[in-house]
Amino acid sequence: MYRRAFLDTIGRVIPGATAAALLPPAAAAQQAVSKARLIVRSPRPEDLETPVHLLTSWITPNDLFYVRSHFDTPSVEERSWTLRVDGEVEGALQLTLADLRGLPSVTQVVTLECAGNGRAFFDPPVAGVQWERGAVGTAAWTGVRLADVLRRAGVRASARYLWLDGADRGPGRAPDFIRSLPIDKAMDSDTLLAYEMNGEPLPLSHGFPLRAIVPGWEGAHSIKWLTHIQASARDHDGPFVQAGYRYPRRPVPPGTLVPASDTVPLRAMPVKSLITAPADNAAVMREGIPVTGFAWAGDGEIRRVDVSTDGGRTWAEAALGRDRARYAWRRFEYVWRPPDAGSYVVMSRATDGRGRTQPIVSEWNPAGYVWNAIDAVRVNVGA
Repeated sequence: MYRRAFLDTIGRVIPGATAAALLPPAAAAQQAVSKARLIVRSPRPEDLETPVHLLTSWITPNDLFYVRSHFDTPSVEERSWTLRVDGEVEGALQLTLADLRGLPSVTQVVTLECAGNGRAFFDPPVAGVQWERGAVGTAAWTGVRLADVLRRAGVRASARYLWLDGADRGPGRAPDFIRSLPIDKAMDSDTLLAYEMNGEPLPLSHGFPLRAIVPGWEGAHSIKWLTHIQASARDHDGPFVQAGYRYPRRPVPPGTLVPASDTVPLRAMPVKSLITAPADNAAVMREGIPVTGFAWAGDGEIRRVDVSTDGGRTWAEAALGRDRARYAWRRFEYVWRPPDAGSYVVMSRATDGRGRTQPIVSEWNPAGYVWNAIDAVRVNVGA
């Protein structure tokens, strides 16, 4: 039922999108793949990375979508779950999932990426989940506009932030995982409270029964297992706002300690590309070799992707896929015909609509966030 309704509506809400584009021929088999194929970065809390060679379709199947958790996955029952909306509002709300489903629904295709994706590549190393390249995925999220819920509650002009809180809780005296969302981003028509992922109810690992979807911003803003939204005149003073998910105001030498007072909140993700085929250290025959992958740019659209097959000495423009949405990645493909057998370094470099281009070296920062250096894989070509 959910899948059929999803396919019926998706063409209307995403210009140019088709059911075939969203659910490729192998979708049925892909959906049956268990999370056992993901890379376990942490079993508890559950942090699972997608092997990049499995990222083959514009829409990432639910079972292949990376999982990021700060604490253990909570047990949530739909019949007893509610969303509380209070604080700087005219009338507090207590909404059930049926209440939310009764509001006008919206579907957005959005790429989510963990802020620490690529952390394993920083030198010197930094603490945290050692993600490599696969803490990213794209899904069609269905739900209601957060702005519609706030208007229903009568959010006051004094509200400058929303505090988003989920059902997950840390051990002992661990602070609650609360993220703060500026009111202008909350009122953006593209910011959602999602109850479906790719036409199905949210899987528990991805926030059942409700999660925020804050498009273009680092994934931790898209709080899972959402239970409480509090409108406030001030920013939240918890450690996940005042100390975590922050970035140095200016570039710093690698290994530098940076006090929180010299940082700013990390929000929009940078321009980035990812080669998904050939795999790193792949052995291929000397024929037309497709170099494929995805590129995305947080709060902007991808304008072009260039590919180098000689370690960055020369570049050629790749073809971009037709499937597109404002906050979703674009597929790219370049057919490479190696002149000789040998070992080659293949690279991809994305540029967005604002002219921002991936750097050769990503700026080091003490939290290991927003790695976006030019992607590179080594390919060994046989005779």
